[in-house]
Amino acid sequence: MPNEHITSVFDRDLEAVQAHIMKMGGLVEAAITNAAKSLETRDVELAEEVRAGDKAIDALEDLINEEAARVIALRAPTARDLRLVLSVMKVSANLERIGDYAKNIAKRTTVLAEARPVQDGAAGLRRMAREVEIMLKDALDAYIQRDADIARDVIERDRDVDQMYNGLFREILTFMAEDPRSITACMHLHFIAKNVERMGDHVTAIAEEVIYLVTGERPTEARPKADTTSQTI
Repeated sequence: MPNEHITSVFDRDLEAVQAHIMKMGGLVEAAITNAAKSLETRDVELAEEVRAGDKAIDALEDLINEEAARVIALRAPTARDLRLVLSVMKVSANLERIGDYAKNIAKRTTVLAEARPVQDGAAGLRRMAREVEIMLKDALDAYIQRDADIARDVIERDRDVDQMYNGLFREILTFMAEDPRSITACMHLHFIAKNVERMGDHVTAIAEEVIYLVTGERPTEARPKADTTSQTI
């Protein structure tokens, strides 16, 4: 009976921490959407909301880490349960980084709003950000459902994000070559595109954490990266 009581208390504690994870994930998904939308519509007020909202994301990461540490200290979890607690901390760390990238995009938006628009650059970035947002939603669903298959699918889709980034990178180079006046704006757009690509990397890291949580093993195959821009520079 005592062991059953400890298990039930651990489960309740873990459910509370995972509820924070889902709340944090929802805030990060909204940050991605609003950062991309503010860029495309040149909405400085929305960009400021994204920047201000990052504080709530950071606060949730701190809360999750504190709760996870408390669970480890008080419940002395078994090896499997410890893996579960540590995965929560890793997922929250990746969510926090994605939130930071959304904030960075919002910062650039306030600058780009004063510059001449660069053809369809912002629209392309919004499509790329939308793909990352959907990947994140699926990765979090995989985490809650403990579904390694969904997680593997998310990892594969990061290749699509990389290819979208490659295409945007080539477009941005063309814009700069055709109109030197657009160089400053294009540099900001490239910075944003790279931020979105890195968001995809962190979503992939969450998916890899799901696979480890479910199977006890890290993915053995190399992550399918398709970023070829380093070969261009």
